[in-house]
Amino acid sequence: MSILIGNPLLPPPFPVHRFTVDEYHEMIQKGILQEDTPVELLDGWIVPKMPRNPPHDTTIHKTQKVLLGLLPPPWEVRVQSAITTETSEPEPDLVIVPGPPERYSCNHPAPRDIAVIIEVADSSLAHDREEKGKLYAQARIPIYWIINLVNRQVEVYSRPSGPDPSPGYRRREDYLINDFVPLVLAEKEVAQVAVKSLLPATSAPDGQPSS
Repeated sequence: MSILIGNPLLPPPFPVHRFTVDEYHEMIQKGILQEDTPVELLDGWIVPKMPRNPPHDTTIHKTQKVLLGLLPPPWEVRVQSAITTETSEPEPDLVIVPGPPERYSCNHPAPRDIAVIIEVADSSLAHDREEKGKLYAQARIPIYWIINLVNRQVEVYSRPSGPDPSPGYRRREDYLINDFVPLVLAEKEVAQVAVKSLLPATSAPDGQPSS
């Protein structure tokens, strides 16, 4: 049995096996994959996680702090923790789910638990828009944010197609540096999030941070 670790967009040059979520869990339980192995299951393929850099990690930390100050009970934010869909087990940068944490002691959050899923994107922008977007839309995750470090904006995707030959989100709205993103949980707006509060500072010519 072969494990495909590579770009899931490229056709493999040899026969491979597409894994179920249960098979993926079994490989972790048996030590074939370690808990800290930098891979995730995407639509049946075991693929490497995208590498992270300081701006990416800073954005995750800032976003977590902002959201923690805005989320009403029982909502909580999980950071780089797995979720489980029918065919995948990705580890998104942030996800908003109802608490308490003990609710997920035996199983990762499922699509029905998730209000908002968030990816921070720089070099992974195309992958997050296309492959992750299709995966999340197929799972009917209602709202998907991409914090786009390339264009310094937040892209909000909504109205997922659900299972479909060409899954995707039917609506996309872009929020620029001086805009505020509506934070919608279970179809109710609970806050407005300043895009500027999520993004890392840029470097001024003298090397000092600037907005």
